[in-house]
Amino acid sequence: MEEFGITLPLPSQKNVTEKTRFHDGLERQVSLFGPGMRKQQTDAPELRSNVNRWLADNCFGDYYTRNGLNDREREMITFCFILAQGGCENQLRGHTAGNIMAGNDKSKLYSIVEQCMPYIGYPRTLNAMNIIDEVADQLSK
Repeated sequence: MEEFGITLPLPSQKNVTEKTRFHDGLERQVSLFGPGMRKQQTDAPELRSNVNRWLADNCFGDYYTRNGLNDREREMITFCFILAQGGCENQLRGHTAGNIMAGNDKSKLYSIVEQCMPYIGYPRTLNAMNIIDEVADQLSK
């Protein structure tokens, strides 16, 4: 890194505090996935309340609010992680919608899946393409 003129450690990219991380994270969730995300905090089954809160304050509050990457890049990376895990089709649907809302269109998502194919195999590739088609069709209505 020093060879390229990058001084370590890098400056903090954090933009939230303990007091604001939940609110800021929830607002980021809503901007990417719609107002239904607010209802996940109030209307979801009680047994899901901890995980829903952790998603808002940790995932979205601590990470999605940081500098360095924009929403398109962050959603693309999240999509790749979920895609590679397999067995996370519901989350892949959500992050397909998030990608489209962030500006990564169907063509871009297909390209991402094609780049991952050597590592994830044909079954996950085909599943992801079906999900992309399904979500893109739903969002276009």
